Amino acid sequence: MIDLNKEKLKLNYPCNWKYKIVVLETINIKTVVTDVVSQREHKVKESNVSKKGKFKSYTLELLVHSDDDRKGLYENLGNHDDIKMVL
Repeated sequence: MIDLNKEKLKLNYPCNWKYKIVVLETINIKTVVTDVVSQREHKVKESNVSKKGKFKSYTLELLVHSDDDRKGLYENLGNHDDIKMVL
């Protein structure tokens, strides 16, 4: 069996990357994403709504230029006050 914790992700940069973002239903996702990615070209698509409708998930897709860029965006998204979870 392969231990994925010991494997390093090998990507050829630049490449498109998708982040799954979970926010409260009342949050304006366009404003939140623009806060993090600024003027970078990106796509946001609604993915799912929680059973009770309190949360929504979105897929954010954009071009990442390096491993540090990809991880930095993940960290910045996760640190945003309006984002509850990033996958």
